[in-house]
Amino acid sequence: MKIINKKAKFNYQWIENIEAGIVLAGHEVRAVKNGKVDLATSYAKIMGDEVYLINANIASAFLGDYNPTQARKLLLHRDQITSLRTKMQAKKLTLVPTKMYTKNRLIKVDIALAKTKRKYEKKEIKKRKDIDRDTERELKN
Repeated sequence: MKIINKKAKFNYQWIENIEAGIVLAGHEVRAVKNGKVDLATSYAKIMGDEVYLINANIASAFLGDYNPTQARKLLLHRDQITSLRTKMQAKKLTLVPTKMYTKNRLIKVDIALAKTKRKYEKKEIKKRKDIDRDTERELKN
């Protein structure tokens, strides 16, 4: 099972990837293994000495009082958190979740230290994709 954040690849330029564990409840684990996760609008934030995944939508079948977009703690070593914090402050970078997957029986989140792409960079990428698609069509016919 692998859930990929396609918007992160389009909106950000990745500099460094880090694998982190995530703290989930039992019904959330079941939802993640069934693929009911949306990472499109989510981001990670360092609060104090801990890293949290914010706004990740995990749709669970739990009937009780449950917020699907609550903040979830990410499991990283202290030295990893301090290095992330210093890099983020020095270069004005963002922590973006790129994918969520299972590794053995654990659920992992891949976080990228990323720089936001400018509007003109996004337009240029779209233009290149359109040109490539058109040339492939011409070569097929």
